[in-house]
Amino acid sequence: MFEYHGWITVRRTAADDDDETRLRHIVDELELHIAQIDSPYLLDLRWMNGEPFIHLGGYSNHRSSPDLVELFEHVAVVAPGSYGLLHVRDDEDPGHENEVRVLRLVRGVVTQHTEALLSPCIPTVEDPFAD
Repeated sequence: MFEYHGWITVRRTAADDDDETRLRHIVDELELHIAQIDSPYLLDLRWMNGEPFIHLGGYSNHRSSPDLVELFEHVAVVAPGSYGLLHVRDDEDPGHENEVRVLRLVRGVVTQHTEALLSPCIPTVEDPFAD
């Protein structure tokens, strides 16, 4: 099972003083990038209250497209002031089968962490299997 939920606030710089024309250019490029990702799940970029956000979520039997780490790394390069989180649960990830992992995007860097509030999944989120 592969489950993920996340968001990114898109910013050109961490100063939060983005020039609207430059930011719109970045958003246009990100919209093209997102359009090329083949995903039947939630993946959209929209403006809310004058700020662009990417939202994503999905649930499938196995890890498949989209490559979410690549998407976060791409945003880190083209919009290094962006920030966001992606929570991932992948029971086929060696060494992390019983964890919720978090990708963190901050200041152009993507890192991975174990989500302590939801891990270990068994028994925190689910009961152990009964024989």
